[in-house]
Amino acid sequence: MQLQVLNSLFNQEQADLLNRLLPTMNETQMVWLSGYLAAAIQSGLNSNSPVIQVGNQGSGAVITKEVTILYGSQTGNSKGLANKAAKTLETSGFKLTVVSMNDFKPNQLKKIKNLLIVVSTHGEGDPPDNALTFFDYLHSKRAPKLDDLHFSVLALGDSSYEFFCKTGKDFDQRLEELGGTRLYPRFDCDVDYDEPAEEWIQGVFSSLKDTEGESENFELGVQSIVSESVYSRTNPFKAEVLENINLNGRGSNKETRHLELSIEGSGLTFEPGDSLGIYPENDPDLVDLILNELNWSPDEIVTLKQGDTRSLYDALYSFYEITVLTKPLLEKIGKLSTNQEYQDLLSPGNEGRVKAYIEGRDLLDLIRDFGVWGNTAQEFVSVLRKIPVRLYSIASSLAANPDEVHLTIGAVRYEVNGRRRNGVCSILTAERLQPGDILPVFIQHNENFKLPANPEAPIIMIGPGTGVAPFRSFMQEREELGIEGKSWLFFGDQHFVSDFLYQIEWQKWLESGVLTRADVAFSRDQEEKVYVQNRMLENSKELFMWLEEGAYVYVCGDEKNMARDVHHTLIEIIETESGLSREKAEEYVARLLQQKRYQRDVY
Repeated sequence: MQLQVLNSLFNQEQADLLNRLLPTMNETQMVWLSGYLAAAIQSGLNSNSPVIQVGNQGSGAVITKEVTILYGSQTGNSKGLANKAAKTLETSGFKLTVVSMNDFKPNQLKKIKNLLIVVSTHGEGDPPDNALTFFDYLHSKRAPKLDDLHFSVLALGDSSYEFFCKTGKDFDQRLEELGGTRLYPRFDCDVDYDEPAEEWIQGVFSSLKDTEGESENFELGVQSIVSESVYSRTNPFKAEVLENINLNGRGSNKETRHLELSIEGSGLTFEPGDSLGIYPENDPDLVDLILNELNWSPDEIVTLKQGDTRSLYDALYSFYEITVLTKPLLEKIGKLSTNQEYQDLLSPGNEGRVKAYIEGRDLLDLIRDFGVWGNTAQEFVSVLRKIPVRLYSIASSLAANPDEVHLTIGAVRYEVNGRRRNGVCSILTAERLQPGDILPVFIQHNENFKLPANPEAPIIMIGPGTGVAPFRSFMQEREELGIEGKSWLFFGDQHFVSDFLYQIEWQKWLESGVLTRADVAFSRDQEEKVYVQNRMLENSKELFMWLEEGAYVYVCGDEKNMARDVHHTLIEIIETESGLSREKAEEYVARLLQQKRYQRDVY
């Protein structure tokens, strides 16, 4: 439909100008202009304000180069970076198409000349759920030759995992095999990805500019002004703790904290299925133990990666990661360490020994085993990476709890190599965080874990332990909005009496009809252990009927064990109840993923 300005507040000349402009604009440009004007009004700009400048104003050249950005994202980081890259390029005249890999039609691939891939690696080197179909297509015999394609890959990962950035590396290699030419080298980003991602975006922009033959005076255009909260991953909001209580009953083997935070005045908004990012601090006892092993004063000043200065104690307490060892870290230390035993560990052919050593050990273990590296405190910390953000599924609805965000966090405690180990953020919340304290937080939007667009569609929620958190937000939202669609919860934990998280709330939702049914599995309440996948199998016929009625399936929790077991159980149920072959049942599940009727928030 063509937009036209009729019966408006504009005079005839203005209306004519707008009617000539609007048909030439694409959807992205309209969204940009809308945000720009809204921000201009909010900022008090007027008709005398400077005009929008785009690209090289001197030559008058207009870039028409088209760029496609495909993203694969489990938690939303890749999508955010894809959109950031798009905004940077759009303001300089490039025509951008940003698409989730799950929504991209593979037969369009041959038509693309410039392709940017932004993708994370999930689990044990696997693509994110919304990248699986495209990944499989690209690695199949059906993938076309791409001799005219220029591409670049931004890979996200976590260097504490063995298959660091594997999905991005696989995409990069496969596009080259199919004949593509790298527009700009692949960047592999660790958990602290902001700076390298920005460098990649700028590098891609320069390469696109060069291929277009523009002059050296060509500059990035102004960034669009978006009317949203000023708080973000790079500028977290300091949220006050309102409540911090233990959800587990007496005698439980677990400690699960229910945390309520105030976000009043932040402007932060979220939807059920989104996550909250927390910047945690390290255990002060562990920091003290490390400092006792070092040659330098805790008060010695060191410079952090972004140029700030802090005392050595503060740097280890609130900035650097000290609880996890990674292979890249060991390799960096190898350039500073003079310990021969350490050098032997890193020698070629010892990959198995390195992997075994890293497992379960931390910075204190490394120092005690091989001594201190570097001649100065600055050299010592220079190889360390920033403490990774912790993401937690939000356990509340903003509609039901305005200005608040609730979390469900399981305290992590275990013993390895004769020492007690603690989860960084979980033990911060369990042992050191009190009402009135402050936490730096931001909202991590997750489009891959959202309630159905049709509010009356049935939903099946599978979330043992703390995996139940987002489903509490689902129920609060549905109750607040008066949604009457069917809902089914599968919940599991160790003991009914002490570990049924939010039991009273689930019972009230069952009584009111907000929750249609619930099946629970408490593994330690009988001799034979029972899990949520066992309850699914016991109700396989009805579960399959719900699927055939259009139900959406949501899974939240441990990826390595629970989520994989649930996935295989889902395939088994479909195979049994439909009479399909195993292969066809797997295709059924693949279609659920493609239709966004099977969504997972797993870790």
